[in-house]
Amino acid sequence: MADRTASRLTAALLLAALAAGCAGQTGSGLIDLPDTTNAPAEGFASVKNGSEQDFILHVGRRTYFDRGSAELDDTAKRTLKSQAAWLKQHPGWYAKLQGHADDPGNAAANQALSAKRAETVMAYLVQEGVPADRLWAKGYARKRLVRDCKQVECTAQNRRVITNLRREKDESAPD
Repeated sequence: MADRTASRLTAALLLAALAAGCAGQTGSGLIDLPDTTNAPAEGFASVKNGSEQDFILHVGRRTYFDRGSAELDDTAKRTLKSQAAWLKQHPGWYAKLQGHADDPGNAAANQALSAKRAETVMAYLVQEGVPADRLWAKGYARKRLVRDCKQVECTAQNRRVITNLRREKDESAPD
């Protein structure tokens, strides 16, 4: 009985506090807040078809790998199929494939693995019909970590290839 009385008293106090907070409000009695949930994201309010923002927002530019691996899983293949379709539809873009590694082993092993990941992504995009002369791969090993951490959930973010769009090949592109 005492618990029920305490619960009713708590509920009554809560309702009184809410009513006091709404006192003086007009209309529905609710505070008029901007609709931030459905507001356009800054920089993406008017995404143009074929733009870099279009690629990032609608296709995705990250391909992830298992620890110590340069093999593509089904999720990676789906992402790369979408990237290939987009790149074929927008032939004015080049793509720099930046491989990254945060795996067991020394610096040389991570460098080799990151380069292999970028080359694997490049080979898959070419297989899907993207001209090879519009792509180039480079490994960065642990130089550009998303996060520097020890937990598996965290280091997994660093085992990736980023497809970065370019309007022309830059100095890192092979001849």
